[in-house]
Amino acid sequence: MNKTRLLLAAIISATALPASAAAPTGTERTMTATVDKEQARTLALLERLVNQNSGSRNVAGNKAVIAMLTPEFEALGFKVRFLPMEQTGRAGHLLATHPGAKGAKRLLLIGHTDTVFEPDSPFQTFHREGDKATGPGVADDKGGVVTIVAALRAMQAAGTLKKANIEVFLTGDEEDAGDPQAVARADLVAAGKRADAALDFEGLVRLGGPDGIPTDMGSIARRSAFSWTLNVTAKSGHSSGVFGADGDGAIYALARMLAAFRAEVPEPNLTLNVGLIGGGAQAALDADQARIAGSGKTNIIAAQALARGDLRTLSPQQHAAAVAKMQAIVARAYPGATATLTFEDGYPPMAPTEANKALLGKLNGVNATLGLPAMPALDPAKRGAGDISFVAADVAGLAGLGPASSGDHTPAETVDVPSIWLQAKRAALLMSRLAAERR
Repeated sequence: MNKTRLLLAAIISATALPASAAAPTGTERTMTATVDKEQARTLALLERLVNQNSGSRNVAGNKAVIAMLTPEFEALGFKVRFLPMEQTGRAGHLLATHPGAKGAKRLLLIGHTDTVFEPDSPFQTFHREGDKATGPGVADDKGGVVTIVAALRAMQAAGTLKKANIEVFLTGDEEDAGDPQAVARADLVAAGKRADAALDFEGLVRLGGPDGIPTDMGSIARRSAFSWTLNVTAKSGHSSGVFGADGDGAIYALARMLAAFRAEVPEPNLTLNVGLIGGGAQAALDADQARIAGSGKTNIIAAQALARGDLRTLSPQQHAAAVAKMQAIVARAYPGATATLTFEDGYPPMAPTEANKALLGKLNGVNATLGLPAMPALDPAKRGAGDISFVAADVAGLAGLGPASSGDHTPAETVDVPSIWLQAKRAALLMSRLAAERR
């Protein structure tokens, strides 16, 4: 078992232990009561946000969502800035800053305004039935954004917001980052360097237990997500000459490389997917890199072959080692063929550090106060990459503070409405406690 896997196993074991109970203070009771009292107000905001399309490529739509949110943060004493990102092909980001007590810990709250549903999607409106609500982004991540607002309102009502140093950073392109990514995420990275703790308000993960009762999980790690392209060229010729001195062509060579990837690269917490493949006498990717145009005949040895996929790892070290293995495989001798393997900008990993574990321990202290079970650490393979990973190298972080949901990224996206109130209460108490600590 490698060191990363041992660390993850130890963290999952330790964070599953129940936190010691502590009765809520009067201030904390005010926060929980405020969340409940303002449920209708919070749901009304969620409905307005969901009914405004803000697909990642909808620049005007994301600006409209940011315009809706700006007065919400300003009413709480935040200074709001819009960070335009049209040079990356996206709308931009909202940065809301609340100055607090000098020397107190600085908190960074992360969410996003964009969704995977562009204006041409038939899935466009909010609909509620009892404890469930559907709509584009109703959970991912507009549900997370209203959880932030509800928690901050609760802190304001209880007086704990006044001295809190908080930055709220809502990206407008989490689902489809702008290009170049270094520009699109520069401001978020800078915010991470200023912070002492980062809290990400994407969805809460709930896993079913043996008794059928779901368990709320704490997310202290997220794997990376990097796309790669393998391009093979080979000597072509009549099919009667295949297996000869000039080699087997590009498709056979590509197949050998991919088989070696599958056999030699995977290890715990690492996945390597091939999502697109094609080849023939000619083969080329289209502009969006989601299709391959190819042509060929059965009696022609393939001259070109392409494959695209992704690589997900749990640490920068694991990523670097995997890339090195893949490049070494591609560099081997394949008679008559040559190949290049390229990687695009991606989402870095959020490793399961001791500092992240400590943050989850503090959240479990909140759970004890609220009379809730402790939240074990989630297996990072059970959630995708996210924006918090861009700050993970600089600051302790905790993800999954948004509401629970199902069907994310599909027209069945559904949020569990009561989980919004639960997560807002957890966040309000956790942020109040963290904000009172010294740096």
